[in-house]
Order: sequence, then structure tokens, then C-alpha cells
Amino acid sequence: MRRPTVNFIIDSLGFAGFVLLTATGVLMRYVLPPGSGRFSTLWALDRHGWGSIHFWLAIAFLALLALHLFLHWRWIVAVVRGRPREGSGTRVGLGMVGLVALLALAISPFLSPVERVAGASRASAPHSSGLERRESIRGSMTLAEIQETTGVPAEHIIEDLGLPASVQRDERLGRLKRAYGFAIDDVRRIIAAYRENEALCLS
Repeated sequence: MRRPTVNFIIDSLGFAGFVLLTATGVLMRYVLPPGSGRFSTLWALDRHGWGSIHFWLAIAFLALLALHLFLHWRWIVAVVRGRPREGSGTRVGLGMVGLVALLALAISPFLSPVERVAGASRASAPHSSGLERRESIRGSMTLAEIQETTGVPAEHIIEDLGLPASVQRDERLGRLKRAYGFAIDDVRRIIAAYRENEALCLS
């Protein structure tokens, strides 16, 4: 295949990837914003599902961009170096500094410590109140697993959520959430209230 044809295909795919990446980003920012929760879906995908698509589009776009740079590497080097004359070494040095700075900026979030919001550190305390163990409740968990993890009876969670008594204890929370329109935070609040009541009874 001729080089111009390869370049055209790669550039076309890169442009399409950039458009789709932008579209999914705008969709998650304005159509399915953070906190929209509560059974908000588009094309049977919630915000988390669209976030996964956005992530893989970003990976594909980065791969295409890397391939594009690889195919044009000689031209890039020639532009950076310029014609051999006084000061051309400075241009190469500035280019290298810029590249290193860009890579450092991209990597720095992964090397920085994750800060917990106020009150999150209480999650590991055995007698803390509020939404303790907040991070342990996930949509992939079944009601039986939640009961085992938190000590709150599955029947109590089902009753407080207003779910039918026929709901099975091996049903996953994410599937129930989509079917009955509650939020994961509702389950966390129920667990927190149950523990607070238990603490009051024991005091």
C-alpha cells in the first residue's frame, strides 16, 4: 500500500476517534453528568458504561497518534533540528525539555497520593457512625454479600428500599438498581441508619 494512502487512512481514523472522544466527553458532562444516577441511561448504557467507551476511545486515539508520529518521525526530527547552523542545538534541547515536561505532567497524577475526603478515614473505625464502609458497597455485590460484609440483614435492605419480598438474595445490586430505580447511596444510607440504631440500642 502506498505511503500517502496509509497516511490518509490513519489520519481519517484519528479524526473519527477525536470526534467520538469529544462526543462521549460532552455526553458525560451534560447529558449524563456526575450524580445523575438513578436509572439514567442512554442506549441502555449508564454513565459508567459510557465512561468505559470514552476510555477505550482515548486509548485508540493515542495509539493512532503514536503511529502517525512514528510514520512522520524523520520529518519531525528535520523540523526540530532545522538547517545546521548556530543555535540549532538549542532548538533540539528545547524540544527535549518540552517533551520531558509533557511526560512528567501526564505521569504526575499517577505518582501523587490519593487524598481521602473529610470523614472517609472513619470507614475503618469499628464504631464510627454515618456512611462507614462506603467504598465497600458496589453494584457487583449481591444482597447476601452485602449482608455478610456489613452485618445488615438483606431483608431489612429489601424492605427499606421498597422492593418486592420475592427478590432473591443472590441478585446483584446493580441489576436491582436498574430494575427498581434506586441509587447505591440509598443502600449506604440504609446501612448507616441501621448501624446507628444498633449503636443507640447498645448505649
